Amino acid sequence: MQAEPQAFDRVLSSMCTDPHPDARDAAERFLATNPGDPATYQRVADLEDEAVALLGEVAGLADPAGYVASGGTEANVQAVRIARERADSPRPNVVVSEAAHFSFQKAADVLEVELRLVPTDGDHCADLEAVRASVDSDTALVVGVAGTTEYGRVDPIPELGEIADSVGALLHVDAAWGGFVLPFTDYEWGFDHAPVDTMAIDPHKMGRAAVPAGGLLARSESLLDELAVDTPYLESTAQATLTGTRSGAGVASAVAAMRTLWPAGYREQYLRSQRNAEWLADALEKRGYEVVDPTLPLVAASVPRPTFEALRAEGWRISRTATGELRVVCMPHVTREMLASFVADLDRLEVRASVPVVGDD
Repeated sequence: MQAEPQAFDRVLSSMCTDPHPDARDAAERFLATNPGDPATYQRVADLEDEAVALLGEVAGLADPAGYVASGGTEANVQAVRIARERADSPRPNVVVSEAAHFSFQKAADVLEVELRLVPTDGDHCADLEAVRASVDSDTALVVGVAGTTEYGRVDPIPELGEIADSVGALLHVDAAWGGFVLPFTDYEWGFDHAPVDTMAIDPHKMGRAAVPAGGLLARSESLLDELAVDTPYLESTAQATLTGTRSGAGVASAVAAMRTLWPAGYREQYLRSQRNAEWLADALEKRGYEVVDPTLPLVAASVPRPTFEALRAEGWRISRTATGELRVVCMPHVTREMLASFVADLDRLEVRASVPVVGDD
């Protein structure tokens, strides 16, 4: 019997979501094409150019360079690789906050660069004074996060750009999750707000493309030249991607989703997700839990571990932050009815946990 994929009806921890129907259809049609060899697969190569242009429009860059990556991890690794290749120092370092994605640890390990982790401030954003104290003449890259994975916070990107510039470093923004919601907020996060050199921005998260469809954007084509290698046996003569052979499914689905949803559909989606996050935060606060204010559609709250484990046993796919809070991401598939069902289970399980067992002291 053929297996069926897991439904999204109890998934509250993931930053991926059910693809838009147009994206799903496009992914299936372009599944066997390879944008890693654009001279052979010219139609999907043209679509990739359109995907990069659309991502640039979302991120505030009129003439972007880049490609559709496998996800935020690849884009972040490639950004570190670009910075390392451009660095004058034989001992380059990368400065990121402790709220940055774990892919930067992977990048540091693989590329053999020093990773300097700095603390966050009281609002879970990069502490600017700590960043200033950590950069030096060997710093190749300063990283800002625009939508952190644990609390949905946005680092002060323009200020990080000033710090990077002061030591001649590049500035990378990890907007893998936040990139498709931040255009509808007042945050300064994009290429038009700060001297951003590279950015991770993933259509397969809030962009509603099929997995895998990440995005790497660069302010200029010359930055991607640092990644290029010769490809003598292909019709294409050089390649700047990390994975090489890729399915055109991600490229085509990203274009289909953005054509359909940018900008009005994404605006409506963000407003709905943000309202859901605020509703859940309010419901949890009313029940006495400490809640981190959801400035983007992500809720963190101090739900006790026994209750958390009981909710998981009920089938809810939930996760915890590094400091132990319940973490819920209000992705497009998360409805108000779904959250109401989750809260009802939370109430029932808390009541059950509070009832003394016969024979207890």
